[in-house]
Amino acid sequence: MSGLATDLYEIRMAVSYLRNGMTGDATFSLFARALPPDRGFLVSAGLADCVDFLESFCFTGDELDYLRSALGLSAADLDALGALRFTGDVWAVPEGRVVFAGEPLLEVTAPIAQAQLVETALLNRITFQTCVATKAARCWLAAPGAELVDFAARRTHGWDAAMAVARACAIGGFTGTSNVAAARRFGLRPVGTMAHSYVQAFPDERSAFAAFARDFPGAAVFLVDTYDTPSGIRSAIAVADERGLDSGFGVRLDSGDLGRLAVRARRVLDAAGLTSVRVMASGGLDEHALAELTRTGAPVDVYGLGTKVGVSADAPSLDSVYKLVAYDGRPVMKLSPGKVTAPGAKQVFRTLDAKLDAEPDLLALREEPTPPGREALMVPVLRAGERVDVAEPAARTHRRMVRDLWRLPETARRLRGPALLDVHRTPALCELTDRVRQAASARVRC
Repeated sequence: MSGLATDLYEIRMAVSYLRNGMTGDATFSLFARALPPDRGFLVSAGLADCVDFLESFCFTGDELDYLRSALGLSAADLDALGALRFTGDVWAVPEGRVVFAGEPLLEVTAPIAQAQLVETALLNRITFQTCVATKAARCWLAAPGAELVDFAARRTHGWDAAMAVARACAIGGFTGTSNVAAARRFGLRPVGTMAHSYVQAFPDERSAFAAFARDFPGAAVFLVDTYDTPSGIRSAIAVADERGLDSGFGVRLDSGDLGRLAVRARRVLDAAGLTSVRVMASGGLDEHALAELTRTGAPVDVYGLGTKVGVSADAPSLDSVYKLVAYDGRPVMKLSPGKVTAPGAKQVFRTLDAKLDAEPDLLALREEPTPPGREALMVPVLRAGERVDVAEPAARTHRRMVRDLWRLPETARRLRGPALLDVHRTPALCELTDRVRQAASARVRC
């Protein structure tokens, strides 16, 4: 990954640190100050991409040439930047874990120039993918028992985003993706049906369905709403009967009153003895639409979700930050109104047994021992620039999410107006915060 994948001020700060001989270790904490509207939790995601980025971080010769011409950096500056590799430690919350505002998703400890330069890329990955994984998890909660498929690739903000969305959706509970490249890279299930253009290219629906069934008998999911949905369903049943389709046969609804049409499709399919044929629905869906379809008992087996999930339409970003909490052995904090930070490297302790409203998470200092009956959420993922463990498959991260979600009270899982759970601070963190605040305030008064 390019060393230029950063904001300009990061490079200027890093150069200044190096010019001034500031090579001590700095700890930066990445967290969300607050949850977006109607969010009672976040699902952590993006860590795998962060680790890949940190492992490959460097400035190439061409990039250093650009910095010389664009910024007028000296030969000594360029030599110092060219020698940089990420040699620090990273502690992080594993992907798929439920987290709350103020809890670190990731902390970096490295020589300050290194730690500063990677800020932009880390925020970019964690922020976006956590938004999408959280959105996907809400969809998973809204449609229990249904399969969810990522259809977002054509509507995401760039191809890199499409790849990230496919994996983030899998963390959140989706069982497949239409994005073939993502399916291959991440070991996901590729899923696809047909487009209206395919149906329109044939003389009529029945001819299109017959050709598709002949060519892909094990994946014959017919899009039945190109012209008239009831007629399309009848044509699909006729073709299925002619070709003896069973396994893999389905119908997809992509417009209109999906709940009403699903009921009609199910009734007609069952009357034809096709009780195992699945009904798929797509078209502008999100967790609120899924919740309403579920509430009314719509007989939909599979949902395809695109735009609103792929851009996390109602909460497309987080109030995420990457803040210095220690430098060269000295804990530091920010005192800006509304943006006060807590000093020192952190850990989060979570109860092992109780619901999280009964025993809230504890935000602690990294060196504090794990209290009885609790677990530490943050784990080392890089030590001295080396990966601690291999990347996890999305299925494992999803199982982790499921365990955490059921630890939440129902009020925190609500899609609208969720309860916001408290995060408590340990006495040791409170004492350090008071001491650093007083010292910082005294320096200001001087």
